[in-house]
Amino acid sequence: MTKKVQLTETILRDAHQSQAATRMRIDEMLPVAGKLDEVGYYSIECWGGATFDSCLRFLNEDPWERLRKLRKAMPKTKLQMLLRGQNILGYKHYADDVVDEFVKKSIQNGINVIRIFDALNDTRNMKACIDAILKYKNEDKSGLGVVCEATLCYTVSEVHTREYFVNLAKELVAMGADVICLKDMANLLLPYETYELVKALKEAVDCPIHLHTHNTAGTGNMIYIKAIEAGVDIIDTALAPMGNGTSQPATEPIIATLAGTPYDTGLDLGYVTEIAEHFKGVAERLTKDGFLNKKALQTDVKGLIYQVPGGMLSNLMNQLKEANAMDKYDEVLAEVPRVRADLGYPPLVTPSSQIVGSQAVLNVLSGERYKMVTKEVKGIVRGEYGKLPVEIKPDIVKKIIGDEERITCRPADNIGPELEKYRAEIKEYIEQEEDVLSYALFPQVALKFFKYRQANKMNLDSEIGDVANGIQPVWL
Repeated sequence: MTKKVQLTETILRDAHQSQAATRMRIDEMLPVAGKLDEVGYYSIECWGGATFDSCLRFLNEDPWERLRKLRKAMPKTKLQMLLRGQNILGYKHYADDVVDEFVKKSIQNGINVIRIFDALNDTRNMKACIDAILKYKNEDKSGLGVVCEATLCYTVSEVHTREYFVNLAKELVAMGADVICLKDMANLLLPYETYELVKALKEAVDCPIHLHTHNTAGTGNMIYIKAIEAGVDIIDTALAPMGNGTSQPATEPIIATLAGTPYDTGLDLGYVTEIAEHFKGVAERLTKDGFLNKKALQTDVKGLIYQVPGGMLSNLMNQLKEANAMDKYDEVLAEVPRVRADLGYPPLVTPSSQIVGSQAVLNVLSGERYKMVTKEVKGIVRGEYGKLPVEIKPDIVKKIIGDEERITCRPADNIGPELEKYRAEIKEYIEQEEDVLSYALFPQVALKFFKYRQANKMNLDSEIGDVANGIQPVWL
């Protein structure tokens, strides 16, 4: 039986995260947001992932205000976000009360589809998010509903078999997932394996299957065609100006390919192409500013060997560029799978992709493997991120953390409630309840943003004024 295929558009989130270090601004989104809303997408991914950090750290934007503006501009379409399980949108585990509040505020501010993943596929790290989504579904104000989309992070190793992913999907549905996402962040899926895996998932669980891949190795479109033939329900695509390469397969060719077939998306290719014209200018700006690197647009089959996702490739390039070591690019790529094997084969998705990538860069630039070790790598080895797919070899453990004790429980079980502590720490800067969450995730970055926001609104400067006594310099 054949059926219409639905599309999720990633131009406002993963497309520029994968190609341009997440530097698209809200003023570059809003001019065509209304038109995107009329396309008829299943959803528009526009929030979460690295956008939250990027808004605060680089763009001087309030990520919550960005979400509210997008919700207002696109009232007809489900807005989608990427949530890193117990890591929320940060790079460590947070307390359950912070996770609960973050999910509630995300829904209240306009998110409909919450795609949850754990970098290690440790379902213990996804439970608090899933429970919170089910708890707060009635907080939706858009009338479009709330979808709990739980994720299988696809990767290749001795333990990541077809049976492994099917069993993981069954477990997530039993936990309350409405949709299962097969997330091929490193473009490691191959077309014929995609067919078999999607078919197995469709037979095993009674819910929609949403497939996410990239076109890093040039196999993205073939992956989607075989997935569609196997019965996939939804696929992720990105408008052509920021599609393909390390991003998702371009939206327009998919619409054209499926037109007139039983899988027809029903979307208007001409209308979508008009919208894409706007993003050509955005891509040009990102290229001019040095964020969109031409290497991110090229087909790189090395990804099939080195197992590196698009966003990670973009970050690696930036790290090497800052170190004036772009000549070490191929050497770093070759080191990535070696570090990954050493660390127990974690799927390369945030934050594990950044952790493995940064360590690979250190290993190459220092000239000696693990001469310098990041605190995040030590955390992975200690068990602070969760259970690894494969136990790390004792000699690697010894080299990285010595005789330190390792964690075997769910990491967040060791974290007490934190929300009120964060609220008290920034009481002088709170303008909305969401500020507490921004601070919880990125304390130093958020605090700097709050001071910037305060200075802009009131011509005040808390750095040189006396907030406690109400004494402030004023610029006229």
